[in-house]
Amino acid sequence: MNLKSYVKTIADWPKKGVFYRDLLPILNTPEAFNEVIAQFTSRYKGKNITKIAGIESRGFIFGAVLARELQLPFVPIRKKGKLPGKTISKDYELEYGRDTIEIQEGAVNKGDNILIIDDQLATGGTALAAGQLIEAIHGNVVGFAFVINQEYRGGAVRLKKYDVFSLMTYTKNSS
Repeated sequence: MNLKSYVKTIADWPKKGVFYRDLLPILNTPEAFNEVIAQFTSRYKGKNITKIAGIESRGFIFGAVLARELQLPFVPIRKKGKLPGKTISKDYELEYGRDTIEIQEGAVNKGDNILIIDDQLATGGTALAAGQLIEAIHGNVVGFAFVINQEYRGGAVRLKKYDVFSLMTYTKNSS
Protein backbone atom coordinates (compact mmCIF):
# COMPACT_ATOMS: atom_id res chain seq x y z
CA MET A 1 0.00 0.00 0.00
CA ASN A 2 1.31 3.44 -0.93
CA LEU A 3 0.84 5.31 2.36
CA LYS A 4 2.10 8.57 0.86
CA SER A 5 -0.99 8.67 -1.32
CA TYR A 6 -3.01 9.17 1.89
CA VAL A 7 -0.95 12.13 3.11
CA LYS A 8 -2.13 15.60 2.16
CA THR A 9 0.61 18.22 1.80
CA ILE A 10 -0.38 21.74 2.76
CA ALA A 11 2.13 24.42 1.77
CA ASP A 12 2.89 27.39 4.00
CA TRP A 13 1.11 26.08 7.08
CA PRO A 14 1.39 26.84 9.95
CA LYS A 15 3.80 29.44 8.58
CA LYS A 16 5.33 30.40 5.26
CA GLY A 17 7.93 27.95 4.01
CA VAL A 18 6.59 24.98 5.98
CA PHE A 19 5.05 21.98 4.25
CA TYR A 20 2.55 20.48 6.66
CA ARG A 21 1.94 16.76 6.17
CA ASP A 22 -1.68 16.10 7.12
CA LEU A 23 -2.29 12.54 8.36
CA LEU A 24 -6.06 12.92 8.71
CA PRO A 25 -6.63 10.91 5.50
CA ILE A 26 -4.74 7.98 7.07
CA LEU A 27 -6.81 8.24 10.23
CA ASN A 28 -9.99 8.45 8.13
CA THR A 29 -9.14 5.35 6.08
CA PRO A 30 -9.22 2.15 8.15
CA GLU A 31 -7.12 0.22 5.61
CA ALA A 32 -4.36 2.87 5.65
CA PHE A 33 -4.44 3.21 9.44
CA ASN A 34 -4.28 -0.59 9.79
CA GLU A 35 -1.30 -0.66 7.42
CA VAL A 36 0.58 1.89 9.55
CA ILE A 37 -0.02 -0.19 12.67
CA ALA A 38 0.84 -3.44 10.87
CA GLN A 39 4.19 -2.03 9.71
CA PHE A 40 5.08 -0.76 13.17
CA THR A 41 3.97 -4.06 14.73
CA SER A 42 6.09 -6.06 12.29
CA ARG A 43 9.16 -3.96 13.04
CA TYR A 44 8.86 -3.97 16.83
CA LYS A 45 7.30 -7.34 17.67
CA GLY A 46 9.71 -9.49 19.67
CA LYS A 47 12.08 -6.61 20.38
CA ASN A 48 13.16 -5.94 23.93
CA ILE A 49 10.57 -3.19 24.51
CA THR A 50 8.73 -3.02 27.82
CA LYS A 51 6.59 0.12 27.23
CA ILE A 52 5.44 2.38 24.42
CA ALA A 53 5.48 6.14 25.06
CA GLY A 54 3.45 8.45 22.83
CA ILE A 55 4.01 12.17 22.43
CA GLU A 56 0.93 14.40 22.61
CA SER A 57 -1.30 14.27 20.73
CA ARG A 58 -1.14 12.16 17.59
CA GLY A 59 1.56 10.02 19.14
CA PHE A 60 -1.20 8.87 21.49
CA ILE A 61 -3.26 7.55 18.59
CA PHE A 62 -0.51 5.51 16.96
CA GLY A 63 1.25 4.63 20.22
CA ALA A 64 -1.78 3.36 22.10
CA VAL A 65 -2.86 1.12 19.25
CA LEU A 66 0.69 -0.20 18.80
CA ALA A 67 0.93 -0.86 22.55
CA ARG A 68 -2.30 -2.85 22.35
CA GLU A 69 -0.99 -4.85 19.39
CA LEU A 70 2.27 -5.63 21.21
CA GLN A 71 0.49 -6.21 24.55
CA LEU A 72 2.58 -3.53 26.25
CA PRO A 73 1.75 -0.67 28.61
CA PHE A 74 1.26 2.79 27.08
CA VAL A 75 2.77 5.93 28.62
CA PRO A 76 1.55 9.39 27.57
CA ILE A 77 4.02 12.27 27.31
CA ARG A 78 2.02 15.48 27.51
CA LYS A 79 2.31 19.23 27.51
CA LYS A 80 2.74 20.86 30.93
CA GLY A 81 -0.31 20.86 33.19
CA LYS A 82 -2.30 18.14 31.40
CA LEU A 83 -1.50 15.15 33.63
CA PRO A 84 -2.92 14.59 37.12
CA GLY A 85 -0.84 13.80 40.17
CA LYS A 86 2.90 14.19 40.50
CA THR A 87 4.77 14.67 37.26
CA ILE A 88 8.34 14.98 36.05
CA SER A 89 8.97 17.67 33.46
CA LYS A 90 11.49 18.68 30.83
CA ASP A 91 11.80 22.16 29.33
CA TYR A 92 13.02 22.42 25.76
CA GLU A 93 13.57 24.90 22.95
CA LEU A 94 11.30 25.16 19.92
CA GLU A 95 11.81 27.08 16.69
CA TYR A 96 9.50 29.74 18.11
CA GLY A 97 10.10 29.65 21.88
CA ARG A 98 10.14 27.24 24.80
CA ASP A 99 7.81 24.52 25.96
CA THR A 100 7.59 21.83 28.61
CA ILE A 101 6.56 18.19 28.44
CA GLU A 102 5.68 15.96 31.36
CA ILE A 103 5.24 12.35 32.34
CA GLN A 104 3.46 11.00 35.41
CA GLU A 105 5.71 9.92 38.23
CA GLY A 106 5.93 6.13 38.28
CA ALA A 107 4.88 5.68 34.63
CA VAL A 108 8.40 4.53 33.75
CA ASN A 109 10.53 2.37 36.01
CA LYS A 110 14.29 2.20 36.17
CA GLY A 111 15.47 -0.07 33.38
CA ASP A 112 12.25 0.01 31.31
CA ASN A 113 12.98 -0.19 27.58
CA ILE A 114 10.88 2.49 25.95
CA LEU A 115 9.92 3.01 22.32
CA ILE A 116 8.80 6.60 21.78
CA ILE A 117 6.30 7.17 18.99
CA ASP A 118 4.87 10.25 17.32
CA ASP A 119 3.22 11.09 14.03
CA GLN A 120 5.95 13.26 12.52
CA LEU A 121 9.60 14.12 12.96
CA ALA A 122 10.42 17.66 11.89
CA THR A 123 13.05 19.64 13.83
CA GLY A 124 13.21 16.99 16.56
CA GLY A 125 12.94 19.32 19.56
CA THR A 126 9.96 17.66 21.17
CA ALA A 127 11.22 14.15 20.42
CA LEU A 128 14.66 14.91 21.85
CA ALA A 129 13.08 16.34 25.00
CA ALA A 130 10.92 13.20 25.33
CA GLY A 131 14.01 11.01 25.08
CA GLN A 132 15.87 13.10 27.64
CA LEU A 133 12.86 12.98 29.96
CA ILE A 134 12.73 9.16 29.79
CA GLU A 135 16.48 8.95 30.42
CA ALA A 136 16.27 11.40 33.33
CA ILE A 137 13.96 8.97 35.13
CA HIS A 138 16.30 6.06 34.31
CA GLY A 139 14.36 4.52 31.45
CA ASN A 140 16.18 3.27 28.35
CA VAL A 141 15.13 4.77 25.04
CA VAL A 142 15.34 1.90 22.55
CA GLY A 143 14.28 4.11 19.68
CA PHE A 144 11.84 6.47 18.06
CA ALA A 145 9.13 5.58 15.56
CA PHE A 146 7.42 8.12 13.33
CA VAL A 147 4.87 7.81 10.58
CA ILE A 148 6.63 10.63 8.70
CA ASN A 149 10.17 11.98 8.76
CA GLN A 150 10.43 15.45 7.22
CA GLU A 151 14.11 14.85 6.62
CA TYR A 152 14.93 18.36 5.41
CA ARG A 153 13.88 19.81 8.79
CA GLY A 154 16.87 18.11 10.51
CA GLY A 155 15.16 16.20 13.30
CA ALA A 156 16.89 12.89 12.62
CA VAL A 157 20.26 14.62 13.00
CA ARG A 158 19.23 15.83 16.47
CA LEU A 159 18.23 12.25 17.37
CA LYS A 160 21.37 10.65 15.91
CA LYS A 161 22.28 8.82 19.12
CA TYR A 162 19.00 6.86 18.91
CA ASP A 163 17.52 4.35 16.51
CA VAL A 164 15.07 6.41 14.43
CA PHE A 165 12.53 4.71 12.17
CA SER A 166 9.87 6.22 9.95
CA LEU A 167 7.40 4.75 7.51
CA MET A 168 7.73 7.65 5.08
CA THR A 169 10.41 10.25 4.39
CA TYR A 170 9.91 13.59 2.72
CA THR A 171 12.52 15.90 1.27
CA LYS A 172 11.61 19.58 1.00
CA ASN A 173 10.15 19.41 -2.46
CA SER A 174 8.73 15.91 -2.39
CA SER A 175 5.05 15.26 -2.17
